[in-house]
Amino acid sequence: MITATGIELRAGARVLLESTSFRIAQGDRIGLVGRNGAGKTTLTKCLAGEGIPASGTITRGGEVGYLPQDPRTGDLDVLARDRILSARGLDTVLRGMRDNEQRMANGQGATREKAMKKYERLETEFLTKGGYAAEAEAATIAASLGLPDRVLGQPLHTLSGGQRRRVELARILFSDADILLLDEPTNHLDADSVSWLRDFLRTYRGGLVVISHDNNLIETVVNKVFYLDANRSAIDIYNMGWRQYQVQREADEKRRRRERANAEKKAAALNTQADKMRAKATKAVAAQNMARRAERLLAGLDAERRQDKVAKLRFPDPAPCGKTPLTAEGLSKSYGSLEIFTDVSLAIDRGSRVVILGLNGAGKTTLLRLLAGIETPDTGAVTPGHGLKLGYYAQEHETLDPQRTVLENMRSAAPDMDMVAMRKTLGSFLFSGDDVDKPAAVLSGGEKTRLALATLVVSSANVLLLDEPTNNLDPASREEILGALRNFSGAVVLVTHDEGAVDALQPERIILLPDGVEDLWSADYADLVALA
Repeated sequence: MITATGIELRAGARVLLESTSFRIAQGDRIGLVGRNGAGKTTLTKCLAGEGIPASGTITRGGEVGYLPQDPRTGDLDVLARDRILSARGLDTVLRGMRDNEQRMANGQGATREKAMKKYERLETEFLTKGGYAAEAEAATIAASLGLPDRVLGQPLHTLSGGQRRRVELARILFSDADILLLDEPTNHLDADSVSWLRDFLRTYRGGLVVISHDNNLIETVVNKVFYLDANRSAIDIYNMGWRQYQVQREADEKRRRRERANAEKKAAALNTQADKMRAKATKAVAAQNMARRAERLLAGLDAERRQDKVAKLRFPDPAPCGKTPLTAEGLSKSYGSLEIFTDVSLAIDRGSRVVILGLNGAGKTTLLRLLAGIETPDTGAVTPGHGLKLGYYAQEHETLDPQRTVLENMRSAAPDMDMVAMRKTLGSFLFSGDDVDKPAAVLSGGEKTRLALATLVVSSANVLLLDEPTNNLDPASREEILGALRNFSGAVVLVTHDEGAVDALQPERIILLPDGVEDLWSADYADLVALA
């Protein structure tokens, strides 16, 4: 159980949440919703113990499993399987058992006897923690999330960003924690894995809080909704499922508007009467009382919900360039003995639109990183054409410096841009006032996405390399990106699971990885997008 008492959340000087109390108990499946930047990620960090509220207390009873938007693990040399098993401490036990098996096989005398005794103790501990059944359970969860045995046997540093995130999700689900805190758990999942995750969470015995812009997941899983209203710095708690919540919230908004209209009408009448009475000295006190009554009428109302702001996004007018601003020939990439792809060639013509498709782990992100010059191919070469100006959007926001502020990141992207124009651009992406002085490290996933896109807007790029640009965005912000994609006249190379993004791009060609096959786009490929 998690109990929050009188907590207040802040982002700099801005109040995200005023004094609020609530409980999360076993069986509660809570959908935490609200626009980007409302404080959902900040709240879940505090609930997980990775952040501290500005005031109030949070107490936790039992184990809490937390999946952040940008999961990180310290040791990337750990095997994916061991990372998942570490959720129950099985990884260290199994390593100890393997080490002592070697000592038993190779040692003699007292050394062998000591190894046998230690092996027996470790095996008892292993069986107490679930033993081989638990190991099989971990493998089943991993396979359901698109992580076969081949991947589980690889070190984390050889995996794609999407695969590492799925390893972290598998680890959290395997932990069997009393409360799960899941921030955008469907990012990087294919359609089959999302469907499995819905079923898993719907029957989860503990409690959970999920942040997701996947309406189907929210509708299927949750039995309560916490709406974080950025305009009122408050949480509205609805003890009901998603569909009932939508109906009830609309009814609540209508009630608030009606109450405000009635109160404003009564307050206006009182103020009008007070103004008339002030002219007579004998009625001055009565006039003051009427004015106070009018103030009390308005003060007692819930704040009227304003329309949520949405970042206004327009990709840059592309800088002039030659007919083929970017080419690549014979690219291959391996990590150790793991071959990602070989002999991939492509030519990106001015204004062309290309989608890269392939199953998770096929090398889509790796190919974009090679094209962006962030990584070096093992063979082949990437050749810039006349006037090439690249803009790269990384799915894990690696292009942002987490230690620098929002404003400093923008200044790095456009060093010649004057401060007024820079702040105006940031304002259109909903970064205003003190928000521009926040370090990028403390931004939510949606805010990082907006900042990364803002740096593209000032880049004048004529070739955009976009890796999952709609992840972490609320529906309104996602529509802004899709509209920008439709209207951009430069070249775009897109990696996405989002079928709507492909529809907006209207691609001319596809590249299928890991084989590097190039083909003209047709509707027959549409079914591969969600699977890729």
